[in-house]
Amino acid sequence: MSMCLRGLGLYRGAMSRGRFLQPLKNGKSFSVVSSPSVGAYLAKQVSRQNRTLHSIHDRTRAEITERSQLKSARRMVVKLGSAVITREDEHGLALGRLASIVEQVAEYHVEGRECIMVTSGAVAFGKQKLTQELLMSMSMRETLSHADHTRQDAGTMLEPRAAAAVGQSGLMSLYDAMFAQYGIKVAQVLVTEPDFYNEETRRNLFSTLSELISLNIVPIINTNDAVMPPMFIVDQEVSATGIKKGIKIRDNDSLAALLAAEVHADLLILMSDVDGIYNKPPWEDGARLMHTYTSADKDLIKFGQKSKVGTGGMDSKVTAATWALDRGVSVVICNGTQEKAIKHILTGRKVGTFFTESTVDKATPVDQLAENARIGSRVMQNLSASDRALCVNTLADLLISKQPQILEANAKDLDEAKKSGLAKPLLSRLSLTPAKLESLAVGLRQIADDSHRNVGRVLRRTKLADGLELKQITVPIGVLLVIFESRPDSLPQVAALAMASGNGLLLKGGKEAAHSNRALMELVKEALCTVGAQNAISLVSTREEISDLLSMDQHIDLIIPRGSSELVRGIQEKSQHIPVMGHAEGICHVYVDKEANLQKALKIIRDSKCDYPAGKFNQPKFGTIQFS
Repeated sequence: MSMCLRGLGLYRGAMSRGRFLQPLKNGKSFSVVSSPSVGAYLAKQVSRQNRTLHSIHDRTRAEITERSQLKSARRMVVKLGSAVITREDEHGLALGRLASIVEQVAEYHVEGRECIMVTSGAVAFGKQKLTQELLMSMSMRETLSHADHTRQDAGTMLEPRAAAAVGQSGLMSLYDAMFAQYGIKVAQVLVTEPDFYNEETRRNLFSTLSELISLNIVPIINTNDAVMPPMFIVDQEVSATGIKKGIKIRDNDSLAALLAAEVHADLLILMSDVDGIYNKPPWEDGARLMHTYTSADKDLIKFGQKSKVGTGGMDSKVTAATWALDRGVSVVICNGTQEKAIKHILTGRKVGTFFTESTVDKATPVDQLAENARIGSRVMQNLSASDRALCVNTLADLLISKQPQILEANAKDLDEAKKSGLAKPLLSRLSLTPAKLESLAVGLRQIADDSHRNVGRVLRRTKLADGLELKQITVPIGVLLVIFESRPDSLPQVAALAMASGNGLLLKGGKEAAHSNRALMELVKEALCTVGAQNAISLVSTREEISDLLSMDQHIDLIIPRGSSELVRGIQEKSQHIPVMGHAEGICHVYVDKEANLQKALKIIRDSKCDYPAGKFNQPKFGTIQFS
């Protein structure tokens, strides 16, 4: 009833007077009938609609400034471009790619995330059917003639709007069948540009979307291409709330951006047939993929042509992405043909181009750090043992001479940790004192003294024949990735061991010790400069960079995570083709029998609790001792 009245333009007035319009028997006129119950029903429906809209606009978005935070996205919009789900011949859909994307969306939907899809493909699906009809309408002569190119030219002869009208139902049937395999219901929502210009239809649209989401249904949205005007016409802008301009609805990219902003989505994923945003067309020399894009990068990009099956080029995607970013929606443009692209994005992998206003990621790219570590490791391997020992001793001296700068940086970490409510035992681990730095320097000098036989030492000789001898010789591993937790004193210890053994090193410390780690890394770089290998050791700052490094088996030879068993398991699961040297849980309790030699037992206890393997530092371990 309410929908009919709204269509006649009489809904609002009838509701306000608590009456409704009833057609007379002739079907041409209407009479006004008083009905408080109907008025109350209509008022209830409007109230429900208002509550639904409030549930959209009152929603708090997840704050996302870097890739590692994308896993917290709860509501996301996934836009599938024509080039992603259409076959190369433009007739029909690429079922394998589409099924993979549907599977990923379905899994995240089952997890409890709210997913909205904006899809293309109706025209391609319809072209497949219309081509068959076109060929069936040909005469026998036309069918057999080699000079007739109707079959080859069928795609250009077909009207796109007609193809969309034919293909829309088939496309939705396909989506329905795929999502049904996961027990998920889908709903089709077709929109046109006027739907966004009219305040009432726009309000109804987003009320419908919110209602579908609340019912655990995946909305699948597409432009109604059967009636849409040509997408290349520049129409008026959709009004936007606030001082910022609206966006022109030219294609599904701008449509997805508008929808993501209106429903307060956390993440918008724009899937295309390219890996992301390049500084120039990918086929040109010098083209470089931009993993991170900020508004300051706009003038650095040269756009190419759009794909042959799409309505929007890369410039359209950038415009839509930046518009959505201005309204608080995080955006990633990625290659939809890449396997498990959505999963990789939500796990923090460096897939596609991530749009952000944060400038934290403007440091040296992590792949460049890994390559530098490989080059630096070769420099370290070619050094003599005395040069490597000199480098370690230089670092030990710097720990003493630069003590004020180190303690100043550590004080910043302690202040931030106290404000965040860090536990006292963790504060103690985070703290650096003059005594700790002195102990560190002593330990580093011990490493330098013991390093002369680390590389090139013969462990075993085997005589295979006269004049043929097999030797087992110690050599550097190559490049190590060491991940440690909040203790900043671990950094110079691990760096010294890498120097002494001739290895390159990438370090990732805890974020609680960020200032301390940077100060200590400056000393490491200064020590390495004395032997011309300043890039052999580098510090990695974000978890996102760790995700990237775990797949760089061409640069990294061994990963050593130092921390909880959960951290070790996580690294082992994510590492791709790189060995991970984990550690056992360890025995934390020592039981001493009453008949045992107490002096010998105390020596064993001291060795197990206090002898620190990385440089023999006296760092007590936690545990209990029980005498029985």
